[in-house]
Amino acid sequence: MIKIVWLLKRAPHLSQQEFEQWWLDRHAPVARTAPRLRRYVVNLPTRPDELTGKPTTECDWDGVAEQWFDTEEDLNAAYGRSVSTEIRADTMAHVARLERLIVRELDIAPQSAESGDGR
Repeated sequence: MIKIVWLLKRAPHLSQQEFEQWWLDRHAPVARTAPRLRRYVVNLPTRPDELTGKPTTECDWDGVAEQWFDTEEDLNAAYGRSVSTEIRADTMAHVARLERLIVRELDIAPQSAESGDGR
């Protein structure tokens, strides 16, 4: 399984609400049609972050996308299609910064405080 994590910073001319509207109403419907795409998830921040454990610096990113593909061949099929160029141009018109990470997802179960034996 290949997982891509995209970090997006909205363009300065867009409010957070305008950015989210573009992403959910225009970008996501096209992005989710990529051939061989297994899963597509959009993560949007909740504002304001007043929860315990908040870092001392503000977050640079206005959203995170996750894409799953079974193989590198599947990923290349999705990004090699002609519409990919159009999607990229539209994305770059709406973001100030875009970073991509190819990641390994490691699902680590939390240790149960009740069992006392780590299970």
